[in-house]
Amino acid sequence: MSAYLSPAPSSAVPSHRLSVAPMMDWTDRHDRYFLRLISKRTQLYTEMVTIGAILHGDRPRHLDFSKEEHPVVLQLGGSEPEKLAECARIAEQWGYDEVNLNVGCPSDRVQNGMFGACLMAKPDLVARCVEAMRGATRLPVTVKHRLGIDDLDSYELLTQFVRTVHGGGCDTFIVHARKAFLQGLSPKENRDVPPLRYELVRQLKTDFPHLTIVLNGGVKSLEDARAHLEWADGVMIGREAYQNPYMLAQADALIFGEQHPAPTRRQVVEALMPYVEELLSRGGHLSWVTRHILGLFAGLPGARGWRRVLSERACKPGAGMEVLRDALAQVPEREALREGLAAAS
Repeated sequence: MSAYLSPAPSSAVPSHRLSVAPMMDWTDRHDRYFLRLISKRTQLYTEMVTIGAILHGDRPRHLDFSKEEHPVVLQLGGSEPEKLAECARIAEQWGYDEVNLNVGCPSDRVQNGMFGACLMAKPDLVARCVEAMRGATRLPVTVKHRLGIDDLDSYELLTQFVRTVHGGGCDTFIVHARKAFLQGLSPKENRDVPPLRYELVRQLKTDFPHLTIVLNGGVKSLEDARAHLEWADGVMIGREAYQNPYMLAQADALIFGEQHPAPTRRQVVEALMPYVEELLSRGGHLSWVTRHILGLFAGLPGARGWRRVLSERACKPGAGMEVLRDALAQVPEREALREGLAAAS
């Protein structure tokens, strides 16, 4: 395993009150490190990692992470109980804080592998998967799922799914408040076209008060999250947290009640620089990090220049720290000062 790994410290107890969703091609280790500089408490998830990638692929490439990322959850894609159990065991050895089973992704590739959203039609199999994973690790095992799929979208079937999977040992359900269409819609369209049905997730919490129910889907702000937390146990934010990452700056205070001051955007970049320098020294590419931080200064003067410098130069061969510094120079320092004063007030 990588030297950069460590067991989760005792203070890194997973909390589902606020989390950033697992997003393919987005929530890799570099993005998670960056987000952790903005919020110390928001729970972070890996991209979905298939059981085949872990058992037969480049395990460090798929699983390595920095100790600063805690609390961090490994999301698994698969439907074979024994193999999922082995992956859960590896996740604990690797230092993750939790393991999550993907029962929500509707892509063709995932369906061909018989996992993701299509598993909503097989609650008994999901329960066996959870039971096997629970038997292999001391880590919490959670499930992320949809309201339903295709014409299997009644509330009765949803409650049957939750009840059955809970019987396998799952106490935490992260519910994307949309159904999924396995045919006719792309994964992108499945994130927008099916209507949000928050009321069904709320009803789940009413009917299963002993379970942890986390809402996912369409949450755009911390204010929205706080409103949902009046009834939900947690809220998971997806694309908004990626495209406008600084929205998480007040999360520790507003969601978790922490007293430490929020970092300014400039402080986040300065704190990120040692990580980038170390990455470059190991042969990494600047664009591995910069593609995740384009939206950091969204809404501020200089944001366009910041994005332009990073987009045009970070992907070029040999791009180094000067590109990041030049990009930061596009943002007037007075904006950072103003931002810091506003955060302290």
